[in-house]
Amino acid sequence: MSGLLRLTCPSAAMSVMSAVMRGTRRLVHADPALFSNFPFPAVFCRAGSADFLLTCQPNRKFAFKHVKGQKKEQKTQKVKPKVDKQEVEIRQGMTAAALAEAMNRDFDHVLEALLNTSVHLDSLEKDTVLEERWIKEVVTRSGMKFRWAKLSASRERPNRDACRRPPADPTLLVPRPPVVTIMGHVDHGKTTLLDSLRKSQIVSTEAGGITQHIGAFLVQLPTGEKITFLDTPGHAAFSSMRARGANATDIVVLVVAADDGVMNQTVESIEHARRAKVPVIVAVNKCDKPHADPQRVKQELLAHDVVCEEFGGDVQAIHISALKGDNLLALTEATVALAEVLELKAEPTGPVEGLVIESRTDKGKGPVTTAIVQQGTLKRGCVLVAGKSWAKVRFLFDENGCAVREAGPSTAVEVVGWKELPSAGETILEVESEQRAREVVEWRSHDEEQRKLQEEQSAIEQKQKLHLEEYRREREGLSHLSWRQRKVALYRANKTRFATRPSERMQSDQLSLPLIIKGDVDGSVEAILNILDSYDAQQCELEVVHFGIGDISENDVNMAEMFGGSIYGFNVAASRGIEQLAARKGIPLRLHSVIYKLVDQLKEELSAKLPPLVSENITGEASVVAMFDVTVGKKKVPVAGCRVQKGQLDRRFRFRLIRGRDTVWEGSLAALRHHKDDVQTVRAGMECGLSADGDVDFRAGDIVVCFEEVAAPQVTSWDPGF
Repeated sequence: MSGLLRLTCPSAAMSVMSAVMRGTRRLVHADPALFSNFPFPAVFCRAGSADFLLTCQPNRKFAFKHVKGQKKEQKTQKVKPKVDKQEVEIRQGMTAAALAEAMNRDFDHVLEALLNTSVHLDSLEKDTVLEERWIKEVVTRSGMKFRWAKLSASRERPNRDACRRPPADPTLLVPRPPVVTIMGHVDHGKTTLLDSLRKSQIVSTEAGGITQHIGAFLVQLPTGEKITFLDTPGHAAFSSMRARGANATDIVVLVVAADDGVMNQTVESIEHARRAKVPVIVAVNKCDKPHADPQRVKQELLAHDVVCEEFGGDVQAIHISALKGDNLLALTEATVALAEVLELKAEPTGPVEGLVIESRTDKGKGPVTTAIVQQGTLKRGCVLVAGKSWAKVRFLFDENGCAVREAGPSTAVEVVGWKELPSAGETILEVESEQRAREVVEWRSHDEEQRKLQEEQSAIEQKQKLHLEEYRREREGLSHLSWRQRKVALYRANKTRFATRPSERMQSDQLSLPLIIKGDVDGSVEAILNILDSYDAQQCELEVVHFGIGDISENDVNMAEMFGGSIYGFNVAASRGIEQLAARKGIPLRLHSVIYKLVDQLKEELSAKLPPLVSENITGEASVVAMFDVTVGKKKVPVAGCRVQKGQLDRRFRFRLIRGRDTVWEGSLAALRHHKDDVQTVRAGMECGLSADGDVDFRAGDIVVCFEEVAAPQVTSWDPGF
């Protein structure tokens, strides 16, 4: 039975044993005397008999549980020691730097963990967002385990932005002065026209006679009407500033010189007015000049869909002379009449709405903006929001620099009290309190950050998709190899790529000019950046590393030294200490007050960066007649006997040996002799002997060409358009 139990599984052994015990019990019950001499365990005795305890022997050989004292051979099992792996908390959209910080490792550890994967390590930066699978791969390869960060049930952030108020009740509207923008080509007399209207000398204060800012002025006519004039720059560099002038205005006065006619900026001003859907009045200026032709100007305007009244259109054309003040009253009357037709009205009460025309930083006032009030009345103490900056108005100044207590609709004022400088063109809205202003600015910053994040995420996904396709194409040719052979092939192909870290790889030899741009106002900096955006020359790379508003500072000089660049300032100053610091560090400091002079010097500096263009000027040709050797000391030197065919041979220049159509040698001469004399030059028709500097095989019939290398300065191909 014990053998049977050992050969069967425990459950089968128990079944067999139970059947045997039942059969034995039946035999014992049938004939107890037959089995009286056999010592059976108690299980075979009757439970109710008196001999139950006496006949039962403590023999439990078939029991599965061992009695005390009985030894059992136990197999010693090797238990692996439990290793506590470091736990890393991961989340979606982790950057490489955030993952390294969560793992308590450096950025290089993440790079090493991603070796031999499809991740493009050259483009992997600290702020690169990793995919979920690569986050897990880095943690797993580092011998750690990951757990997902608990996601808080974040609800969508409520919109806390400030909005324009709804249209006002028509009964509360009152007439307001028109906002008139003077636009046109450079030097066509826009500022002179304003000068005549308000009897001031603005032209004398402009650098080079060119308006380079938006000027906003309130002009009161003798009849009592008020007109707010905006003078926008006519120079090609200030296109965006003209566009802002058109968007803030009710009427555009297009100034065209009668002697010049329609020019490039004239057409551009017409386009700005058309996009802004603003009516136009044509002021034909300089009609007092001998060669003035107002009719030609009106006919040229027809080509740009500006039809004057005498040609059956609805555009008024006034012939004026801004310098002499001729017919200015007719121009103002036409402006007032058009304003009456437009029925310009605004609500002087309620929250303020306006537009930032220009912004700058003043040494004594801090951030200052020139603004046009469109709705409401702007007063001291108002809390304003413009873009991502806000202000509690401390002071208001008019165009003459005089402090005013309030400014109504269509009034241009300087606003002081901004915490940060807003950008020109931003909408100004009044809010209830400073806390509300902070909420609006915070929401706008958050909203812009989310938009940028979405754009960056889509760009990352697109780049990862392209890289994955490239990765699959690279491995298509290795699919027939085993994994070990594939690993070796990939290592050989990429060992030069992974030889250094991305930050330590060699930089390209591309020429570059880093720039730091500083301007007096936001519009000037914007205009310069727009010019630089048109840079399309491939010879030298142009890189703007920093731009800002205000005078040149020590930080600008240090940054220029770090990047090896130049500082360009427009209408800003640099203290004597800053100039000495820049000179000591060898930093070019270029300060200008006229925009085209700044661009001209920038083009000169770009051209100076370029290597010179080397050209060849052939001075003479000679044919080899014979070869002979000349003994110099103990050495024989081969000498070619030549006859000069054209020009002259000059020993100072370089020579080229031509055999047939091939160039055999190019270099300098060791000696040039005429008969037995060493000479500097040999002219046409003369014979000479020459020996080359080096081992050259001259043959009869070869042509020797003498040429001069002329280095000419290279000029940049960039053309900003003016």
